[in-house]
Amino acid sequence: MFRALLAIMAAASPAAAAEAVFIHAGALITDAAAPPRGPATVVVENGRIAAIHDGAIAPAPGARLIDLSRYSLMPGLIDTHVHLISDPTVRASAVNQTPQYGVAVALHNANTLVQTGFTTVRDLGPDQFLSQAVRDAAAAGLHPAPRVVSAAMLSIIGGHGQLTGMNPDVMDALDRGTTCTGVDECTARVRLAARNGADAIKVMATGGWQTRVGGRVAQFTDAELRAIVDTAHSLNMRATAHASGAEGTAAAIRAGFDTIEHGTFGQENEARLMRERGITFSPTLSALNYLRETVGTGVYPPDVDARNAEIAAVMGRMFGAARRAGVRIVFGSDSGVFPHGRGIGEAELMARLGGMTEREVLASATTVAAEVLGLSNETGRIATGMAADLIAVDGDPLRDLSALRRVRFVMARGRVVRQD
Repeated sequence: MFRALLAIMAAASPAAAAEAVFIHAGALITDAAAPPRGPATVVVENGRIAAIHDGAIAPAPGARLIDLSRYSLMPGLIDTHVHLISDPTVRASAVNQTPQYGVAVALHNANTLVQTGFTTVRDLGPDQFLSQAVRDAAAAGLHPAPRVVSAAMLSIIGGHGQLTGMNPDVMDALDRGTTCTGVDECTARVRLAARNGADAIKVMATGGWQTRVGGRVAQFTDAELRAIVDTAHSLNMRATAHASGAEGTAAAIRAGFDTIEHGTFGQENEARLMRERGITFSPTLSALNYLRETVGTGVYPPDVDARNAEIAAVMGRMFGAARRAGVRIVFGSDSGVFPHGRGIGEAELMARLGGMTEREVLASATTVAAEVLGLSNETGRIATGMAADLIAVDGDPLRDLSALRRVRFVMARGRVVRQD
């Protein structure tokens, strides 16, 4: 009923009207793998790319003209690892805030992300229903936001991602059914998440550095991990694993997760396994870098600070091993661990720490990311029939990644959400 109501509202919205838009670009990057084109015109109708012409084509009668002739037009960026409810500068806790306030925070963060050029994001928890509320509001055009791929999160009881250290009655009252124990229950949790509208599954395969179950600690048995992956795939959902410690990372790789997040303490062995299994790696360098920068600043309590210091000592090690092994790398910043709006720093870290070329970095945040999310026929490229997810930047990002910091225009699914 709610989704049907949103669809009706979107159809009636002026933002969703069938207005033809002619965009004049000074340069056009249609695909990170293709050479850039010179001045061009992209025609958008009904939220999709209707035509692409070389040169500046006069708009059809009644069409809108957007002049971006000073800028490079390219596909909107995709961040495959964000947390819309989280931000160290904006506190929203299930303990002392309402779910309604959480949605407001998540919408605020979603707007920040789209304003900086991210037209698609994958929200990796922790609240499936909050994430879906933002996803559906964005799809209906009710709020400026990226396309949201919403993941349900699973962890062990008391593990990373769970409320701990509180009165058990309070923890039970706030429990959202995100834990499982044993193959049968883990299978059921995935099916329940799918029934409730999740697009993907995220599993805490290891502990985490910001909770009492440290990142080196493995969670779940091999059988439980395989059951989660197999069930997700049977329901046409992708599955990704938060994995920090080497043992848990290797277990998640063996279980067949589609992507591995972080891999903080992994090395050549884990990288080789990923390459052999055809698994994609999301290094989340921005989050690791932020945790490194906060060591000794008082942002985190002493026990967390100590774990962050361990991360600082190995930051980039797994990323380097993955690069040497030829593992496919996807853009995933972990925005929300650090303040939203700074995610584009991931691109520069990928180039600096792993030697990725500008073209490789752009591909990781467009075509590769779209494929990882199952959206290759929808976004990630500028081509006839694709969704009109477009950004304009001042400069040539294929020569200088800092151009991605100079976003001047954003169109998400045919809706203009930023024009300087």
